[in-house]
Amino acid sequence: MKLALFGATGRVGSEILKRALADGHHVKALVRSEKLEAHPNLEMIIGDVRNAEDVEKTIIGTSAIFSAIGTDRTTTLSEAAPLIVNAMEKNGIERVITIGTAGILDSRLSPGLLRYEGGDSKRKLTFAAEEHESVYRLFEKTSLQWTIVCPTYLPDGEARGNYRAEKDLLPEEGKEITVGDTAEFAYRQLESLEFIQSRAGLAY
Repeated sequence: MKLALFGATGRVGSEILKRALADGHHVKALVRSEKLEAHPNLEMIIGDVRNAEDVEKTIIGTSAIFSAIGTDRTTTLSEAAPLIVNAMEKNGIERVITIGTAGILDSRLSPGLLRYEGGDSKRKLTFAAEEHESVYRLFEKTSLQWTIVCPTYLPDGEARGNYRAEKDLLPEEGKEITVGDTAEFAYRQLESLEFIQSRAGLAY
């Protein structure tokens, strides 16, 4: 399968890339510079995820999209998401799997609110959650086959495999999930219909 990947140099994105290449997929990755190790199945596209032409060049000819774009106190994510959606719709590509945050899952404490609004999360800064919410609201308005993978606290670490996933909610008492397991779960969504058009809360 030919896949598009945004955020390939980040913690989760680089792990998704490893898995896709190991399974023989062809990956088109949009990067700012040639930071990735060369691989016969990897096509690096040098550009900017906030540029519509670069985004379309990455997406065209692929069957599914992964986005692991970080927030890093910038609006890159909310600027890139509409460009990705537009390019997908223009090119007839339906499947997109993105990495979000547990803050945009439904609140257990305050029904009708998201976790970052309802007091479930101890995080004082809400910028990242607001950026991810804008992507979630954008996808909600589309007919795309989207899945937003929403890990809680995300330390570095290998995939262990003993995590829990829940639709639109964070598994109860969930405290953390490694980068490796987040990438492993996100990558497995390529073959799964379980979380189509929903958020997937992820934790041990």
